Amino acid sequence: MILKQLFDHNTSTYTYLLADPVSKEAVIIDPVLEHFERDSKLLGELGLTLTFVLDTHVHADHITGSGKLRNTFGALSVVSSAAGVQCADISIEDGEVLHFGSYTLEARHTPGHTSGCVSFVVTTASQTLAFTGDTLLVRGTGRTDFQQGDPKELYHSIRHQLFTLPDNTVIYPGHDYKGHSTSTVGEEKMFNPRIRLEVKEDRFIEIMNGLNLANPKFMDVALPANLSCGAIAV
Repeated sequence: MILKQLFDHNTSTYTYLLADPVSKEAVIIDPVLEHFERDSKLLGELGLTLTFVLDTHVHADHITGSGKLRNTFGALSVVSSAAGVQCADISIEDGEVLHFGSYTLEARHTPGHTSGCVSFVVTTASQTLAFTGDTLLVRGTGRTDFQQGDPKELYHSIRHQLFTLPDNTVIYPGHDYKGHSTSTVGEEKMFNPRIRLEVKEDRFIEIMNGLNLANPKFMDVALPANLSCGAIAV
């Protein structure tokens, strides 16, 4: 499988391009509007046909490129059925599967960071890959203090939807702020200071409620735009 991990330095956002090298069918996860040219160029260089554009949630820190990619390449946009994005082509349900070439991509609803978060799991012949958005980061988690966030929901999403995957499952997060690119389920069970296995639910809730983080600087623009598939009001 073709897999490209792309980065936006302004918001520390990871975008992922996955493709079947035989059929050339591709998906993009969490595109950033400002990198439309980069992503379009890469699709052309690799001779890929964009089939699906997926957002793991309604982002508060950047504007999604899903709408522009959809309109340009004829791909279908995909978000969680719980995200409230009426313009999406597919409002995906928990356990629903998408196909690109010979590969399948399973949606797992993982609310908690927002009420509409979804993680995407791809199984290849040799390993399982989990694209976790802001639900599970490398040695961290997404915040829970806005967009119907809920630390109890996040705890159970990680424990029951992600930590039940094989320990060698590769975690591909939606962001990183400390120089990491990937992890594994097994590593996060052992070393994630917020959610490792010995951290009980009440302690996790206490940690999350005590973060006191500033709002993302693009939140006022990003949220309404992303509810409209990346369309910016003028």
